[in-house]
Amino acid sequence: MPDSYDHKAIERKWQERWRERELFRTERRDNKQKFYYLDMYPYPSGELHMGHVRNYIIGDAYARYKTMSGYNVLHPMGWDSLGLPTENAALARNIRPDEWTRQCVANMKQQFDALGISYDWSREIDTSDPAYYGWTQWLFLKLYENGLAYRGPGLVNWCPKCATVLANEQVVQGRCERCDAVVEKKWLEQWFFAITKYAQPLLEDLALLEHWPERVVRMQEHWLGKSEGVTFTLDIDGRDETMTVFTTRIDTIYGVTFMVLAPEHELVTTLTAGTPYEEPVSAFAREAMAEGEFERGAEDIEKRGIFTGAYALHPMTGERIPIWVANYVLMGYGTGAIMAVPAHDQRDLEFARKYELPVRVVIQPEGERLDGATLEEAYVGDGVQANSEQFSGVPNREAAESIADYLEEQGIGHRDVNWRVRDWCISRQRYWGAPIPIVYCDKCGIVPVPEEDLPVLLPPDAEFTASGDSPLARHEGFMNTECPRCGGPARREADTMDTFVYSAWYYLRYPSPNEDAAPFNREDVEYWMPVDQYVGGIEHATGHLLYSRFISKVLNDLGYVSFREPFSRLFTQGMVYKDGAKMSKSRGNVVTPDEINERYGADTGRLFSLFVGPPEQDSEWSDESVVGCYRFLWRVWRMVTENLDHFMTDWREQLPPEGSESQRALRRKTHQTILKVTDDFERMHFNTAVAATMELANDVGSFVESSHAEDAGDRATFSEAVQNLLALLSPIVPHICDELWERLGLEPSIFEQPWPQADPSLAAEEQITIVVQVDGKVRDKVEVAAGTDMDAAADMALESERVQKFVEGREITNTVKVAGRLINFVTG
Repeated sequence: MPDSYDHKAIERKWQERWRERELFRTERRDNKQKFYYLDMYPYPSGELHMGHVRNYIIGDAYARYKTMSGYNVLHPMGWDSLGLPTENAALARNIRPDEWTRQCVANMKQQFDALGISYDWSREIDTSDPAYYGWTQWLFLKLYENGLAYRGPGLVNWCPKCATVLANEQVVQGRCERCDAVVEKKWLEQWFFAITKYAQPLLEDLALLEHWPERVVRMQEHWLGKSEGVTFTLDIDGRDETMTVFTTRIDTIYGVTFMVLAPEHELVTTLTAGTPYEEPVSAFAREAMAEGEFERGAEDIEKRGIFTGAYALHPMTGERIPIWVANYVLMGYGTGAIMAVPAHDQRDLEFARKYELPVRVVIQPEGERLDGATLEEAYVGDGVQANSEQFSGVPNREAAESIADYLEEQGIGHRDVNWRVRDWCISRQRYWGAPIPIVYCDKCGIVPVPEEDLPVLLPPDAEFTASGDSPLARHEGFMNTECPRCGGPARREADTMDTFVYSAWYYLRYPSPNEDAAPFNREDVEYWMPVDQYVGGIEHATGHLLYSRFISKVLNDLGYVSFREPFSRLFTQGMVYKDGAKMSKSRGNVVTPDEINERYGADTGRLFSLFVGPPEQDSEWSDESVVGCYRFLWRVWRMVTENLDHFMTDWREQLPPEGSESQRALRRKTHQTILKVTDDFERMHFNTAVAATMELANDVGSFVESSHAEDAGDRATFSEAVQNLLALLSPIVPHICDELWERLGLEPSIFEQPWPQADPSLAAEEQITIVVQVDGKVRDKVEVAAGTDMDAAADMALESERVQKFVEGREITNTVKVAGRLINFVTG
């Protein structure tokens, strides 16, 4: 009587055996082709649920497949421990973040192991380890030495609940992505990385990312936001201040009827201070900034504004132009000040109509005459200049060049390139981060901490609270230090670095995680990098993925690495939904891997995660489908364990040269499945790969029921199919496959076996179906032997009664043949 499928015992057995043998440990092998597979590492701020682990199961299946395909595979894992997510989770539980991190890492690591994920834990990294964040501080110093890290005033996103600055990428629809509080705008002294200096290479090198999703490439292109235009300056009537504007439509400058400032613009305060406009303008600005940039940037937002009482002077005509503040102008684009041309910009037109401001048409379309008084929709097309002084009557594109020339000749403006991307603010007023390695000396000013004094350690006894100023700023033992330059008293920088700084280079640490003389070993990095396959969520398109590209380019320019792009291929997986909503602990709709492992086994969870749908698409959790996957594994278990005496290890020598029809059919299905699954794995189409193995399993089951135990040909055919089936399934459900492999008398683990190879001649169909058309319409199908000459196939098709009905009495003027697929008779 065969054993029952005891998934708990089987999975525990094989996980222990893999661990004892250090099966997944990877070493550099210069004589073998490398493959670096990397999942985006997680925040250790809780426990994993099945929505999380889908990503890691995808990665494990692919890494196992590549290993079996002969590659030297690096498949590491670590922890994005430092930063706001972990600190917030610790605060919510009234526990210190280092203690919370240790608990979460231990739990999540156990969850990964229980799923059978093939991580090389000898390469584990943790960003909260001083051995890691000390090298992050080294990276900061390198950027500082090369003018790419600086301190300066910045209009920043401020989360009042988290009491810290947020990067633009951490603000979602005007709210903090971590706590959902409304984000405010503040001017603060902050530390920045000058990513704008790399905007052009970041844009140009998008062309190198041939194996990235087009959507991600377009998102980065939009985020970088290159615009070519003209920057010019306007005097402000009766004041010493000036106003600087960038525009891509200098041809419309004569249509300016008002100027608009973003609510955050410093001129808003300067122009209204001490005037009757000060209080109402200030109140409006605060209200507008509270709306959030996402809402304010929407096309359909209600345009609202207020007059400042000040006027700018038109640089071409000297006309006094009223200066307004409006909610639809953003500080994050251009200069935060715009020239409003309502006749040729829809947002400006809506604003002008609401506040009864003039509308002046300065570009007339060919053959038409627009009237600003009756214009219902802004005209944004090409045409001929009108009301534009000496440029009137000139085609607008030609006039744009002439106007730009004039502004440059007069010293009023210049041709310019504007970028949407802003320098990366890395300062965080929180405890759980790498201290920025800077000290402030009254005598020497800003002084970087010497490399030999790194890491600058977080004080373990700092008072840890959720709000107020930085915990480090209140810790006198940390703050008071000596100036490295003069030896006098100095104060440390109290800010810590943004969580994205640690992840911007972590992929470089895995190749040599224990290197203590440098952030990475150059030879190891040159062997393993760039990452061959990177997998993670598309939400990181304009944050982590962009920052990683930036850091790689900086390190390349400084001579530390030879490559420009860190990730050759990128795959973005879909979300897992349950009950119509994204699986999330806050929604109470999570299913944990622990639950699945207990009831059905890790292999069932793995199988469902890969079979539920295309991995790049969102999927819906289904308890019924989980049960279906469990039943499939049971069928495979029974099929193998109930037929162990049918299996022969020397089946290759026993295969019949020709074989019976049923033997040929199963062998054909076996080799077709190998071809199909191999192609699906290469394209990461795991759901169809699973479906193909299920079909093969069904065919094997049917064959063994009708086969003869004493027939060596049947046994050999069965053995070939079963052995290949287990090998194909192994990356997907490794525990049950290794167990069955061993029971068949084969040497485990399948992980160490070569990937199955198909014989195309055996995979070829003996009979093929050819579609027969008459004048492009399907009239019949004919079955012919594979390899039949298409002329002979056409003769057979003409003998069909169905075809004869449509060609009888008509002349066949042409016969179109698509080899092995289609014949079309064209009649006259």
